[in-house]
Amino acid sequence: MMLAQNKAYPLLWPIMAAALVLSWSSGFVGIRFTSENAHVMLVLFWRTLVSGLILLPFALLIGPRIGARAVSQQMVFGAATMFLYLGGFALAIGQRVPTGLVALISDLVPLAIAALSQPVLGQRLSGRQWVGTALGAAGVLIVSLDSLTLGTAPLWAYLVTVGSMLVMALATVVQKRMGTIDMPIHQSLCIQCLTAAMLFAVCAAWNGGLAPPLDGRFAFGIAWLVLFSTFFCYGIYYASLRLYSVAQVGSVIYLSPPVTMLWGWAMFGEPLSTAMFLGLGVTLFGVWLTASRGRIQPIMDIKEVNP
Repeated sequence: MMLAQNKAYPLLWPIMAAALVLSWSSGFVGIRFTSENAHVMLVLFWRTLVSGLILLPFALLIGPRIGARAVSQQMVFGAATMFLYLGGFALAIGQRVPTGLVALISDLVPLAIAALSQPVLGQRLSGRQWVGTALGAAGVLIVSLDSLTLGTAPLWAYLVTVGSMLVMALATVVQKRMGTIDMPIHQSLCIQCLTAAMLFAVCAAWNGGLAPPLDGRFAFGIAWLVLFSTFFCYGIYYASLRLYSVAQVGSVIYLSPPVTMLWGWAMFGEPLSTAMFLGLGVTLFGVWLTASRGRIQPIMDIKEVNP
């Protein structure tokens, strides 16, 4: 049924992919505005708390009744895809892991998803799709060359960076495997946001308290992060996972580094580089190879367990 629907609307995937890339990279703008006079853990706390509280009445009043098992599952995924993923990178940067290296590792999520698709989902990528995935990773590396250094952070901080990326990839394929993405998006996102908010509250309190700075830049940044980087981004992400394979959805994330640089140029006047455009071209070609014609080959039946 999904396959027939996708064929009936051939432009649906390009539109959803463009929306996913724009929203995925929009987090840069919100973080840029909010982190100038606030610790990043405080920013993440208010981002997830406001998002969860806005969604709460809709989650309670609209949609099926949520059982305890479904709530516990979504709490686990919230801890993984929000707290460990976002918080891990924030912790690594705080430990002086170079930002360029953190960005590079975080954007290797599609490569990890592709590697996990066979053992977890029973899906084998075609040779064409593996080439496209590799080209996407190469494009990300080209874009990151100018800011790529090893730094002097402790070894565990680098391991946290890699671990955060792997957690996001594993949580994505496990959600697809279990069928938990079939829960209405506003309900699952509400539970995940509030779970992450509780965990970020502990981290923010440890780093100085939960009170937000009373200035317009922080308020604008939180509003941006809630509307675009949380509601729109996670909504498009989970909707895409319902209609397409995780490898196809993950491949477009490779486009986020160059698009993030375009955000920086448009909103903050940051310079663009030749490497960015070269990397963008390589990544676009890789994403096209991954998403076009090549079909993921199932090697086992996937049993979906709805919450």
